Amino acid sequence: MKYIQVPTINYDLDLILPFRKNAVDTNQIEKITGIKNIDFEGDFAKCQMLYSNSGRRIYLLGLGEEKDAVKLKDAFRKITFYNKKYWSDIQLDCSNLNFEEIKQAAIGIQMATYNLGVFKSNLNEGIEAKKDTTISFVALGDIMGFIKEGEQSGDTINSIKTLIDAPANQKTPEFLGKWAQDSAKKYNYNCEVWNKSKLEKEGFGALLAVGQGSINEPCLIVVSHKAKKTDQIDLGLVGKGITFDTGGLSIKPSANLHYMKSDMGGAAAVLGAVELAAKLKLEINVVGIIAAAENAVDANSIRPGDVIHSHSGKTIEIIDTDAEGRLVLADGLSHMVNTYNPDHMIDLATLTGSVVRTLGYSAGGMFTTNNELADSLSKVGASIHERLWHLPLYDDFDEDIQSDIADLRNFSGKPIAGAITAAKFLEAFTEEHEKWAHLDIAGVAFGSSEYAKMKCASGYGVRLLVEFMKTLI
Repeated sequence: MKYIQVPTINYDLDLILPFRKNAVDTNQIEKITGIKNIDFEGDFAKCQMLYSNSGRRIYLLGLGEEKDAVKLKDAFRKITFYNKKYWSDIQLDCSNLNFEEIKQAAIGIQMATYNLGVFKSNLNEGIEAKKDTTISFVALGDIMGFIKEGEQSGDTINSIKTLIDAPANQKTPEFLGKWAQDSAKKYNYNCEVWNKSKLEKEGFGALLAVGQGSINEPCLIVVSHKAKKTDQIDLGLVGKGITFDTGGLSIKPSANLHYMKSDMGGAAAVLGAVELAAKLKLEINVVGIIAAAENAVDANSIRPGDVIHSHSGKTIEIIDTDAEGRLVLADGLSHMVNTYNPDHMIDLATLTGSVVRTLGYSAGGMFTTNNELADSLSKVGASIHERLWHLPLYDDFDEDIQSDIADLRNFSGKPIAGAITAAKFLEAFTEEHEKWAHLDIAGVAFGSSEYAKMKCASGYGVRLLVEFMKTLI
């Protein structure tokens, strides 16, 4: 896709006319098409195709009601996905869009270029965009900055979706590290990848324990975008990077096990957020840490009942090897708070099925004792339709992570409050950081989509983190 801005509509080219519900300009439609009293009300993401007097395609696109404004990108993604194969040059009338909505339009259009079938023998199979398609945004005044940000955001979201959807036989911890290094070089930010020997030297016992059953060695990925002269870190991000999760010896059932390639959704969101911050040249210092490992079944795998050491010095009794995500995050959080001590710290993980049972697929679970941070994240999430719901971290749940033989146990064993007890476990490795939040995104990072036959990545988290960064500038 190529994005340009033009001042006036060319009626010899195809055109998208977006209208809000019950605000359809029938006079404009009649002028272009000759059709009176068009039966189109502007319902959200509804599209009706007509032909102009000159024989060009005219797409009427519904923007819905005011409440639908936060998810406007979805309407533009949908119209682009289903019609892009017909386009070579098309215009978008921006007269009914504000600056934020123009950016959302560009995000949605760019997201529609995502190719899920990269491993198909026939790469042209399915609905593909023409590589030389030009999208002309029709508007007066300079809107190219908003268009460019939308394009860059959509492009990064597509990149992290490619990571999440990639099969585990290709997406190893080493592969994640290489992806980060290539991205850092391309977009001018910093990246370090720590191998197994470095992890052993630095005492990352929990991360190493999770990865010890796999032929693919674990690694730690540290990415940073530092735009300020000061060394103080405004935001520290920690992502769970389990490239495949068998459950370990506490093995998962076979049903849906193939989807466990997505268990690095938190890592992908962190990598994407730092990349996009660098692309946009945000005036912020941000560090992202990815604790990457494959949780496999092997004679060398950790066992239920084992006691392991963590980076923080705390010992952990393993109750369930399928509660491995919190183990790698524990080392990542400990390293973040002790090495960088950021002003704000957020970890993201596809951590528990419990949060899905609590919130379904509508929102991520947010855990923090800082109400100001919770309010800020909630407002940001609501504004871009990447919603969060604040769940408790009551002291009542402390006993659920206590062990008789170690400092902590990694699983309560109870069939209730699983997302909360997982968050309580992570809290123990934050050194009582006053502005820490844990985001459990298991229900929103990966799921069913109208654009795929099977479950796939959603791209959740990249914009949430970047828009939150903007509140800190």
